[in-house]
Amino acid sequence: MDNLKIQLHEIEKEQENPEVWQDLKKSTELAQKAQSIRNKLSSFDKAYKTLEDASDLIELAALEDDDSFLPEIDKELEQVEKDIEEMRLATLLKGKYDSLDALMTLHAGAGGTEACDWTEMLYRMYICYAQKHGYELTELDRLPGDDAGIKSVSFKIKGENAYGYLKSEQGVHRLVRISPFDSSARRHTSFSSVEVMPEIINDEEIDIRPEDLKVDTYRSSGAGGQHVNKTESAIRITHIPTGIIVACQNERSQIQNREMAMRMLIGKLVERRESERMQEAQEIKGEIKKIEFGSQIRSYVFCPYTMVKDHRTGYETGNIQSVMDGNLDGFITEYLKKS
Repeated sequence: MDNLKIQLHEIEKEQENPEVWQDLKKSTELAQKAQSIRNKLSSFDKAYKTLEDASDLIELAALEDDDSFLPEIDKELEQVEKDIEEMRLATLLKGKYDSLDALMTLHAGAGGTEACDWTEMLYRMYICYAQKHGYELTELDRLPGDDAGIKSVSFKIKGENAYGYLKSEQGVHRLVRISPFDSSARRHTSFSSVEVMPEIINDEEIDIRPEDLKVDTYRSSGAGGQHVNKTESAIRITHIPTGIIVACQNERSQIQNREMAMRMLIGKLVERRESERMQEAQEIKGEIKKIEFGSQIRSYVFCPYTMVKDHRTGYETGNIQSVMDGNLDGFITEYLKKS
């Protein structure tokens, strides 16, 4: 902890330099790094304080020979264990972009209404996950299904290490259940793909030329307001060399939507670059595995039994409702351990 305090002091001294404030990118990076260190120190202080409280209770219980303190002691120790596990998990985040916010996009696979409903269920799962961890979720773009559910939805999850934790969700998610849309009550299999990208303001290695972009404007499909649905404020950008398409309609103006769409595009291009580098490294090692966006990572089985299983780590649980309510920590922890 003393090491972190020294690092924080050095960053705060550098932030006082007038030249730093003239460099917006450097100023932002220092602010983010300083906040990250403050959060780590705060987590440590919280766990230490809880441990002290538990120690005081143990001494008091022993002194008075009173077993009634035991439930409260157990509660305090469980909280300490949870806090320490969270800090330990954070140490597994060593990627260049792990500390950044996450940009996510869900796409319904083949299967019509059934797949669209599954995509909406996944969206709710990530909303619940964000709420449980104190993250802020902002919807950026949505294409509803023809009859029910969602064909695709893009959203931002803002919070420390959001991308580092949620990058484990990238891939295809498979659902097996009795379809509520099938009058014969048959079992159906549906797929939905999840993209996860870091929100990068700028990346010097990514060169985006204006002539490589096709920009379309259209009217937002939101609930309405002063500007929504009345002006063509929504933006769709196609990166011609790669065929990558991003869209944003949530912001109040076309300029803001364009800025967010460009961040999404940079994130996708960075993710593509990192995947290519990983694949090249695996081929050199002779370990050719599916790492692309379309690989199936997890199955959610509602019938004939209940189970959620991650095919990369082997981690599984029978409490499927808990998972759909956003309790993904077990899957994320196992993924980070084996990454």
